[in-house]
Amino acid sequence: MEDKNFSIHTDSGFYTDMYELAMAQAYYKNGTRDVPACFDYFFRKLPYAGGYVIFCGLGELLPLIESLHFNSGEIEWLRKKGFDDNFLSWLKDFQFKGTIRSMPEGEIAFPLEPLLQVEGSLAEVQLIETLLLNYLNFQSLIATKAARIRYAAGNRHLSEFGLRRAQALGGISASRASIAGGFDSTSNVYAAKMYDIEVSGTMAHSFIQSYENELTAFRKFAESQPDNCTLLVDTYDTLKSGIPNAVTVAKEMKEKGHQLQAIRLDSGDLAYLSKRGRKMLDDAGFYEVQIVVSNQLDEYLIKSLLDQKAPIDVFGVGTSLATGQPDAALDGVYKLSEINGKPKIKLSENIQKVTLPGAKQVYRFTDDAGSFIADAIALVKDQIPDKMIHPFDPEKSMTLDIKKATPLLSPIMENGKSLLENYHQNDIAAFVQKKLQHLPEEHKRFNNPHIYKVGISEPLHQLRSDLRREYKI
Repeated sequence: MEDKNFSIHTDSGFYTDMYELAMAQAYYKNGTRDVPACFDYFFRKLPYAGGYVIFCGLGELLPLIESLHFNSGEIEWLRKKGFDDNFLSWLKDFQFKGTIRSMPEGEIAFPLEPLLQVEGSLAEVQLIETLLLNYLNFQSLIATKAARIRYAAGNRHLSEFGLRRAQALGGISASRASIAGGFDSTSNVYAAKMYDIEVSGTMAHSFIQSYENELTAFRKFAESQPDNCTLLVDTYDTLKSGIPNAVTVAKEMKEKGHQLQAIRLDSGDLAYLSKRGRKMLDDAGFYEVQIVVSNQLDEYLIKSLLDQKAPIDVFGVGTSLATGQPDAALDGVYKLSEINGKPKIKLSENIQKVTLPGAKQVYRFTDDAGSFIADAIALVKDQIPDKMIHPFDPEKSMTLDIKKATPLLSPIMENGKSLLENYHQNDIAAFVQKKLQHLPEEHKRFNNPHIYKVGISEPLHQLRSDLRREYKI
């Protein structure tokens, strides 16, 4: 029977999968709950057939881990499901006390390399797996999509319109991630207040349809929004009535000391209509009135519109952004890499799915101008590598200049307490754009982007080979 008093709280220990709790109970009962363990968070495949991922979600995840707990009602529910009373007593007092090393939020990341490593007791690092994957996978997916759209749009204003098509409450996180990836505003009022970001909105066709004619609807909306008025001009006939009626209202507003902000196109040939609309507005003397477009936009369509010299000032992007189309998920995983000081490995017939053992560091190598050249994954106990080996083809290698190396993983949580200061989504966005300036253009193109070089150090390669032989059946 559904619990009508239950509501979603993401700092609840119940924001997890059942197998996490089942494993934690097994660790508790067999005496291994406090054994030191290390897990890696990484992904294997780039989304959107692209060249990079924007790492996002960290600033929202850490406070949830800090406050993660199980309340009395949740403990009682687990008791009814057959969980052990002694384990539940431990769970009632649960508080994460582990350490997390991570790339900064907004860093550019690539397949196979750890974006984040979690160290702590086996049971506690297991219990945060689902929460961690849920936040980091989704927000990284959306931030990456947003960065691609920003790349296509140049300096045009970008507004996220995706809440109505998003996966329920995922729309809140999508708004945050879109700003981190480079968007300027959102239509999502809840997210705008929650994250202190710019909110924007126009009108729907239903508003215009609710009046006897389009001109009356425009006038009524302008009266209610005299200093922030955008008129949707494609309800009936964009060129014959929508834009002419918008011009009429713009003149009336001007006589009253106000200014029409923009017209919005939501259907039809957006390149053609925006060009005709711009001319009609300019001919009427309204050079300052902007043109907003929406309707199933993505990075490819925006690029096409701008290649056609469409005079568009603002793009409203909804479904493709908030749902991460065409890739519905980032395939980030959380894998055990070390336990009680002993490196661990997961084997597979496919070498690309064999995990990298041990606690690791990621080094980014740059040229004299600061452009990214390659990333090398090494064991944290080893020196900066001066050579890296292809992760799947040991015959391929690359020499490295250790003077041009920067470690990417640094402590962000110790003893369960975040070490990060609070920062705004706009700060993450600025960091993203700064980093993207150092990523060569061939990795940012949409069609067949150049594959960024990621390799492993010689000691890590040897350790993986040794463990493969040891565990091979």
